[in-house]
Amino acid sequence: MDATQYAFLATPSVGFFSMLLIGVLAGWFAERLTGSDHGLLTNLFVGIAGAFVGGKLAELVDIEVFGFFRTLIWSAIGAVIILTVWRQLTGAKRADR
Repeated sequence: MDATQYAFLATPSVGFFSMLLIGVLAGWFAERLTGSDHGLLTNLFVGIAGAFVGGKLAELVDIEVFGFFRTLIWSAIGAVIILTVWRQLTGAKRADR
């Protein structure tokens, strides 16, 4: 891994396009973990909202979140929480695969 790649993965903040990628991936992970069934755009919205929830949760437990992978992990955790709460509030069932 060269210095440019390492710098991208370890930067304290992520850029706009990186955040879109993180949102899609985090939403997709959460969709798989919770057994939901929705599309790419919903994955993006759930993942970005999950980034806010995961960031606040990490802040509460005093864990620093920076860089691509840490942001992805905490975004996925937040997205799973959002989908779980949504399922409990709406009474939605798991999607049969």
